[in-house]
Amino acid sequence: MTADIGRQRFIFAVFALVFLLADWLSKRLLQGWLETGGPIEVIPGFRFILVHNHGAAFGFLASAGGWQRGFFIGVAAAVILYLGWRLWMARPEEKLTNIGFAMILGGAAGNLIDRVRHGYVVDFIDIYVGDWHWPAFNVADAAISIGALVVIFDSLGLFRIHPTKPSQNGAP
Repeated sequence: MTADIGRQRFIFAVFALVFLLADWLSKRLLQGWLETGGPIEVIPGFRFILVHNHGAAFGFLASAGGWQRGFFIGVAAAVILYLGWRLWMARPEEKLTNIGFAMILGGAAGNLIDRVRHGYVVDFIDIYVGDWHWPAFNVADAAISIGALVVIFDSLGLFRIHPTKPSQNGAP
């Protein structure tokens, strides 16, 4: 193993850990405040509100009767294992993709901790316009979503710098 690969593995692990800790700390801080004081209006259209999400993204399968808890724990564990392996085997030229994977890994770990401890995921970010509300989410969900976009955009080549070819006749 070269020093560069070892350093990259360490950086990706730290990056995932930063998102896991940001999620965990934000939940610890805001859950206590929201349980005692209720919703906190930050600015119009953005507030903190306590939501216990028994489902997956956007509350998917939230009212499925309880079997979904084990299912989501298994899926999250499989994703975490896969992404951990994928980041361990990361190629140095895939930096952006690996950053996206590290974000997804940190977010998945944050939500897994909630699901194992509580049986649900603690969500608290509420974005809305008038009576329309985006489904409540948390730091882990944001990391997963942004990380997935980074992976998708990088795999499509949208973040890559493409060298320009010099013209044949010397004109630009």
